[in-house]
Amino acid sequence: MSDLISTIATGVWTPVLFLLILGGLFFFLYSRFIPYKYFGHAVAILRGKFNNPNDPGQINAYEALSTALASTVGMGNIAGVAAAISMGGPGALFWMWVTAFVGMSTNFFTSSLSVMYRGKDSAGTIQGGPMYVIREALNKSYYPLAVLFSVCAMIGCLPIFQANQLTQVIIDIGVTSETFKNATFDFIGFTISTPKFIIGTLLMIISGFVIIGGIQRIGKWAGKMVPLMIVIYFLSVLIIIILNIQDIPHYLWMVITDAFAANNYRGEPALGGIVGGLIVAGVRRASFSNEAGIGTAPMALGASKSAEPIREGLVSMLSPAIDTLLVCTLTALAILVTDVWQTSGANGVTLTSTAFETSLGITGKYLLLMCAFFFAVTSLFSYSYYGNKAMSFLAGVKAGVYYNYFYLATIVLGAILSMTDVMNIIDVAYALMALPTMLSGFLLAPKVLAEARSYFMRMKEEGKL
Repeated sequence: MSDLISTIATGVWTPVLFLLILGGLFFFLYSRFIPYKYFGHAVAILRGKFNNPNDPGQINAYEALSTALASTVGMGNIAGVAAAISMGGPGALFWMWVTAFVGMSTNFFTSSLSVMYRGKDSAGTIQGGPMYVIREALNKSYYPLAVLFSVCAMIGCLPIFQANQLTQVIIDIGVTSETFKNATFDFIGFTISTPKFIIGTLLMIISGFVIIGGIQRIGKWAGKMVPLMIVIYFLSVLIIIILNIQDIPHYLWMVITDAFAANNYRGEPALGGIVGGLIVAGVRRASFSNEAGIGTAPMALGASKSAEPIREGLVSMLSPAIDTLLVCTLTALAILVTDVWQTSGANGVTLTSTAFETSLGITGKYLLLMCAFFFAVTSLFSYSYYGNKAMSFLAGVKAGVYYNYFYLATIVLGAILSMTDVMNIIDVAYALMALPTMLSGFLLAPKVLAEARSYFMRMKEEGKL
């Protein structure tokens, strides 16, 4: 069954890979580089310079980006990057960079649309996201795409990967008793790890406290925890890099050369060869990490208090930059310069843990445990919002409430499942979410560009640029 799931995931991702990379390149060129020219303006928006509490929406731009980052800057940055390096070697990071760079333009277009074409849910609350864009801006023949996106979001945004990897790092680092680590119990014919079940249950309880409070509570908690977790992680990895500074130039050069040679690729060939397989591995992991083109960021930014869609597009553009170009790069360099990617047989979060311990000793392990906890828990908060929103679109707000309870239950399920199967299931759902998001972005790109030209002209006339 695992082999079948893996084959399906690879088969689905091959065409979606071209869609995300070539689609992002299209947005990059079509935008005339506008998102990149106004990077400083995006930071000013994020800092609250243009906040207006009377604008429609539910949370401010900072809280919306924090919610988006809470899902993107998560276990994908610790475990997903490690999985990419262990399979593809240094070259995988290069293709993650490419995906993120063009993904900034993708987020600009898709998140701008999410505010331009907001709709109302069954309770009359203004909402945004690819499904609402399709319903409000395109004719009825495109409505099945909105349904496809919502169904896949309900699956792809389940917390099984985050719960799985956080549970693993807690057991690897925080549990010292071998007897407890190996303890199991039987349930309806299945053998279940006792520590994984206990950890998963505790995570479910912690997450439930925030999730049941809705997007306002999620946004507030994310706004407090995301900056803290990024700073702690950044400082920890910076120490590892400084301790191994002499190896940085070598590995940065190797990231570029190995991207086209694929000398360290250990996976299956794709797109006609091993380089193609490396590209697929890098793009899959980057897309899972920064989610550009997948449609999750537009759902978060669609809740922003804003009357200017372009502002939310600019803020959303920052997400892939922070997630992949900064945080994922830090993780990859920590793994590379410590050589654990070659000397350790570990994978996922265990490989990152080994890198931290190699350079920082026992302190490194516990720093990673703290970072992993913040990364995973904030992801658990924000993903629940996405799945709830998708369910509410399909079956009404009341049904969305029931999804929250289903979501919380799957935290325990994710804690005890196999990582390989978990990643492939999520990958398939994510790939299918990209189809409606990117297609609606292509069809409505002229609307975004016209709105952008109007917005920047007004800002210049008002002296705000």
